[in-house]
Amino acid sequence: MNRSFSSVSRSWVMALGVSLSLLSGVSLAERAPMPPLPSPSGIDFPKNAADGTQAQSQPANSAQVGEKFLWNSANSDPYNTISIPDKEASVLIQRAGEQWRVIRNGVITVYGGWLLAIAFFGIAAVFLVKGPIKLHAPMTGQMIKRFSGFERFTHWVMAASFIGLALTGILILWGKFFALPIMGGVAYGTFLNICKNIHNYSGPLFTLSVVIFFLLFATRNIPGQGDLTWIKSFGGLFGGKHPPAGFFNFGEKIWFWFGMTFLGLVISASGFVLDMIVPFMEIQYIRGTMQLANIIHSAASVLMTAMAMGHIYIGSIGMQGSSDGMMTGYVDATWAKEHHELWYNKVNK
Repeated sequence: MNRSFSSVSRSWVMALGVSLSLLSGVSLAERAPMPPLPSPSGIDFPKNAADGTQAQSQPANSAQVGEKFLWNSANSDPYNTISIPDKEASVLIQRAGEQWRVIRNGVITVYGGWLLAIAFFGIAAVFLVKGPIKLHAPMTGQMIKRFSGFERFTHWVMAASFIGLALTGILILWGKFFALPIMGGVAYGTFLNICKNIHNYSGPLFTLSVVIFFLLFATRNIPGQGDLTWIKSFGGLFGGKHPPAGFFNFGEKIWFWFGMTFLGLVISASGFVLDMIVPFMEIQYIRGTMQLANIIHSAASVLMTAMAMGHIYIGSIGMQGSSDGMMTGYVDATWAKEHHELWYNKVNK
């Protein structure tokens, strides 16, 4: 019985000790509460003030502060830390993407479309009102060689690739406004994918032809004799007579240096970035890089297309005899004397 009493006593003592420990723990917990557990999303909403006075005085604002913090964390361009190799996945909402969308769909699509429309209908109006530029004297039948076979081949490769790029680029940028309603979503999507592949594979061919054409004609496009006279008379617009010019006049030189060379190389470089085929350089093809390349590519392409319309018009139906040089390699002596008199005199020395 003594043993039974002692064992029972020990049990009561142990139970009393455990109870006192629990009571003391509850008392301490009331005086010093534990910090809250992290939220399930992994993002804690900090209070505006360190001591939480605003949250206590204005309870309704605490949720607004948390929502603002969450939005700013998600809607940010800087990369965060992630455990997978894809660095782009660390940005939930790219703020610059909205800026790119506004520029592409607003500035380039709207103003670029107006620029091309003004250039096209302006050239059409000039043709309807004035017609092609006629020679002042009849053709003599005496032909002068102007371009070699390789020069003409390079020109036509560049022209064909440019026209393919321009037409497919117009469909990619503006096709949803006029082709999509006619073709429907499925047919238009398939057609646009074909246009995209044509555009991508024609780009390197265009770049190669631009480089070769530049090497062939750079020396003949250096500003020189006759250019100042051409500028003063605006290419014969004032005075009625075409000013004397060398192998190329100053207007053709502007097209060569700015339109074909500068804009052509800008379009090519940005297109290589978009195709992710930039050689000899290591480029991170991230969203920001691609968006910037897309803006540069689109803006330069629209400007070059507008300038090319004038070049194509003058070189085809806009001027009598001008297409002969690139079609056959030879031009009539009358055409050469009227439009490139300095070159004509040099050839006939």
